[in-house]
This record gives sequence, structure tokens and C-alpha cells, in this order.
Amino acid sequence: MRALIACTTPPFAELAEVGEPQASQSEAVVSVRAVSLNRGEVRRLERMEPGAIAGWDLAGTVHRPAADGSGPAEGARVVGLKLAGAWAERVVVPTEFLAELPEGISFEQAAALPVAGLTALRALEIGGFVLGKRVLVTGASGGVGHLAIQLAALAGAHVTAVARRAEGLAELGAHEVTPELDAEGETFDVILDAIGGPVLGTALRRVAPRGTVVSFAATVPEPVSYPTRELFSRAPGAVLHGLYIFDELDHTRSASSDLRRLADLVAAGRLDPQLDLTVPWTQAADAIGALLDRRVAGKAVLTLD
Repeated sequence: MRALIACTTPPFAELAEVGEPQASQSEAVVSVRAVSLNRGEVRRLERMEPGAIAGWDLAGTVHRPAADGSGPAEGARVVGLKLAGAWAERVVVPTEFLAELPEGISFEQAAALPVAGLTALRALEIGGFVLGKRVLVTGASGGVGHLAIQLAALAGAHVTAVARRAEGLAELGAHEVTPELDAEGETFDVILDAIGGPVLGTALRRVAPRGTVVSFAATVPEPVSYPTRELFSRAPGAVLHGLYIFDELDHTRSASSDLRRLADLVAAGRLDPQLDLTVPWTQAADAIGALLDRRVAGKAVLTLD
């Protein structure tokens, strides 16, 4: 079978023949129809062992169900998540990281959900009950940001989005859109930060007392700096929570129900995965380049033959 493997020359991924995967008792074999690209995994390609199969998000059909009887049946349309190795024609997926898809959602839409959707969902759950509260989303034009805006709006929050590319964010549910975050201004009950560096430092100056800041990504290398008094004196009880979705899933050992929740919202027309680029996986190099050059607003998806 074929897979996208790590290699030593840009864009550090190439199609090659690899061996068939071997499933454990609690793993299903999935015939992959679509995968999505995440900035984190694409940036890691250069550091991966040559020949290793990359990839986190996938959607397809169950080729062989798990031997222990858990998970979807043969032929079921599914969405899944792997810690590595999703970019292949057939992959093994632990059934706790696999969910059956409802009617009304495509493989391409489903493939865009796992890492970005679970990150947005779990970040908001860390923030707590947001009905009527003020929620700030930085890096809002990215894959997680697009979904976080929609999920927060669905939960009844007043959403402010920070993004250099503001097109379409109001239509997703953002009540306010700004290209940058100032140190002065109203405070927010929940802040979801995808940037780090100076932006996270500024966000800590805008969190409300007993509010929550969730840091789930860092797209800039600068360190975080902020006046300490802005946190302990101006916003007592505020919490900074670091969220790394793979560590989160490693502890909970479950993603199936959340993946199904996200897929149901898409099927019902209440959540849009925002597919900005969809190309065959033979054009993976172009898609990887577009993502790294920040020419993708939303999600980039590769379809398999």
C-alpha cells in the first residue's frame, strides 16, 4: 500500500510503498479516504525519522473491525485520530479514538475535525460554562480558531476574535473581530490562545478575576512576558491552563464520543469545518507549502484515490 512518509528533502514528505499495518485486539483497520494537515505535524516532518508515516487526522471506512468487538462494524464510515501514521491508504486506529459518522457529513469534512475540533472543544470545556460570558479567541483564522468561535457562539458566549485575516469570522459567530490584542480594554472570562509569546502575555493582562486562559499552541518563538501584578492583583483567582491535546487524550483514553458530537454538529449544519484547501494527496507538497506559508485560512485536506 502507499503512504506519505517523512523524507530528507523539502517538503519532507513523499508518497512511497509501505507494509500493511498490523492491528491489535482493540484496533480497527480503516481504509482512509481523506486526511487533514495540521501545522504542528507539518512542522515536525523535517525532524522525523526518514520513512516514518506522519499524520494525525483521518476519515474513511472500516476495512476490518477490532477483534475484541469494540468500535464500528465493517464498512462503517468513520472519523479517527492517531498519534502518528494517519497518512496511509490503510491504518490501524484504537477504537477509543474512532467514531462512526452520521449521514450528512463528507469524508473531507470529517477529516478536518479530530485535532482541531477536539482542541477547541476541550479548551472550552476547561473554560467552563460560557453562556453569557465573554470569550476571546486568538489566532482565530486557524483551524482550531474557526471551530472555537463557532462552538463558543453555539454555547451562548459573546465571542471576540483576534486574527490578521478577519474574512468570514463574523459569519462564524464572532461578535467582534480585531487584528491585534491591546493591553488595555475590557476583560474576558475565558481566553483561548493559539499564539503564545507577546500575545499570550497581553492576554494575561486581559483575563477577568477567576477567569481562565487556555494556551494550546505557540506559533511565535518569543517568550511570554507580563507584569505579574496584572494577574495576582488585578485578576485574583485567574488560571493559566496548558492544553496539549495528545497528553489530554492519553490521560482520558477516550475521544469517540467527542468526535461523534462534532460530526453530528457538522451533519446538522451547525458547525462548519472551514475547508479552505482540498486536493489529492499526490499534491501534498503544494498543500504543505500553502499551510506553512499561511495561505490557508481554516483547514487543508488531502483526499486519497
